[in-house]
This record gives sequence, C-alpha cells and structure tokens, in this order.
Amino acid sequence: MNRYKRASAQSIQPSEITPESIYRNRRRFMQAALSMTALPMLGLSSTVRAAEYDIPADLPRYSGPQWLQPKLGDAVRNPGYSTNEALAPYYDAITHNNFYEFGTDKRDPVRNAQGFVTDPWTVEVSGAIAKPGHYPLEDILAPHTLEDRIYRLRCVEAWSMVIPWLGFPLADLIKRFEPTSQAKYVHFTTLEDKAQMPGQGNLFGTIKWPYVEGLRIDEAMNPLTLMAVGMYGNALSPQNGAPLRLVVPWKYGFKSIKSIVRIHFSETMPKTSWNIIAPDEYGFYANVNPAVDHPRWSQATERRLPSSLFSPNLIDTLPFNGYAEQVADLYKGMDLTQWF
Repeated sequence: MNRYKRASAQSIQPSEITPESIYRNRRRFMQAALSMTALPMLGLSSTVRAAEYDIPADLPRYSGPQWLQPKLGDAVRNPGYSTNEALAPYYDAITHNNFYEFGTDKRDPVRNAQGFVTDPWTVEVSGAIAKPGHYPLEDILAPHTLEDRIYRLRCVEAWSMVIPWLGFPLADLIKRFEPTSQAKYVHFTTLEDKAQMPGQGNLFGTIKWPYVEGLRIDEAMNPLTLMAVGMYGNALSPQNGAPLRLVVPWKYGFKSIKSIVRIHFSETMPKTSWNIIAPDEYGFYANVNPAVDHPRWSQATERRLPSSLFSPNLIDTLPFNGYAEQVADLYKGMDLTQWF
C-alpha cells in the first residue's frame, strides 16, 4: 500500500478503542490489577503540586525513592511549556500504555510493572564526550531543578493525551557531559531485564531487546526535549517509564523511550528498534505529520483520550504535534515525506 495514501478513519482497530465499560468500573479494575503483586513503589506523594491535579483517592500515586521527594516538591511550573487543552485523566495516563517490555496489551504494563525495582538506578554515558561514566540517577538529577511542563503526547497509533510531566531539559544534561565535535547523534537504551520485564521473555515478540531509540544532537538540544522523572506532581509510575524517560513532544510517542539505562553519543545515526522492525512504517525521525499516513491508517486525525467506541473524541492532528514554531527550523530543506 502507498505509504502516503490516506486511509479511512475506520482503519483504526476496534481493539485499540477503550470500551466505555472500563471507565465505569475504574475502581474495580484498578483493585484487580494492583492486587496481583506487591507495590514497593506505591505511596502517597507529599507534594503540594500533586494535589493540584485532583487525583482520585482510589488510584495509586507513585512517590519514588525518598531522595527524590524534595526535588518533586521543589518543582517549578514553567508557563512557557503548557497548553490550555484538558489534561488526560490520571487514570488513563497510568493504565493506557505502550511499554512492550511488560506486554503488548495497553493494560499489561499496569498489571505487570508494579514490582519493577527502580532504585538504585544507574545510567551509563559513553561515546563522543569528555565525561563518560556510570552515573547514579541521584547524581544526574542533583544540579537540576525540575520543571512542571504540560505537553501533548501523540501516539503513532493515532491516539493522544495531554500530560503534565516533571523533568528538566535534556540539553542541560548533555552540556555536563561535554560532547565532542563527533557527537552528531544521541542513542538511548532501555533496561533489559527479563526477570522483571515479562514482555522481554516472549518467544514470539518482534522486538530485539533492549529497546533503542535516538535523536539527532540538535533535536536533543532543543529546549522542548525533556528528561522526565515524574508526572501529575508525583514520580513516574513504572508503567510510564520510571525512573527516567525521554519526552519529545513533537514526535510520535515511540521516540520517547522509557526506563533509560544508557546514553551514547556517536557520529552515525543509530539503528532504532521500530525502524529496524518496519522501516517503511516507522522512520528514524518520526515527526508527527498529518500529511504522511501510516500504511494502515490515517494520521490526519487522532483520538484524544478519554474516548470510547461511541464517543471517539476525534480531533485534527497538527504538524509537529502543534510545536512547529519551536522545531520546524530543525528540518529546513528536508523532504519530510522521505525523512519521516
């Protein structure tokens, strides 16, 4: 099929549409899902900012390690990175996830990730930089003030959310490592741990683990690019990529890699996981582009969650997910139908 031919909105699979009954049975669903395993990360956040998001009392909040609490509490809201659009309900954000390390169904991560151990956590930094090493996450975060930023998140599967993240600019971290002139690309790698991540043990899976993603260095240095450690005023949940994930809001969601354990700088473009699996469907750049369809569905519209079969909440998709003013110049002169 021609990759640029617009598909019918009906090509979105019914299995990708959240049944309305799930929303009506939130408490019962969460109790069943969370009772499957111990919850060592579960706790009520002491931050004032978390209360602002009006998280229902029957849903879990993730406190993260004790050392992270002061940083979460001291986070500052950056009005330059916000939107007037309605936030996704917290329930949707923590239960509707693509995190194949914990399973391929949208509900698998919340069921399978609750025992995921994320403290202590170390990130290896390597390649064309002056300061390589293995950095404890506490040391990575130490000099940075966390910002509360509200971003749109657009999945390549044509659904979307609006999420309040807590994090700091990736550019500030990169500068600390002092990249050399050979550092043209930044690679990111997710943890590989079959004992904790049951999806990695699936003999019929399509992904060659560990999961790898990458950015061009100027994309990584863009002020929008965020290293996130929290959401909705709390620490990241394990199903959302705890304890450290990337957020690149003008790109499809699969670029925002989760549970990062390695950052590598190189002169050559990295081979990324979904691009290896299906290069005609998932390009390296993966910029949100309503004019370039996926081979199996249109990218012209998206389902803004919450949605249901009878109330799909369809909206138009914006070029670069609405961030064209901040990022379009990065691709000046490029044919974005070729470099998709």
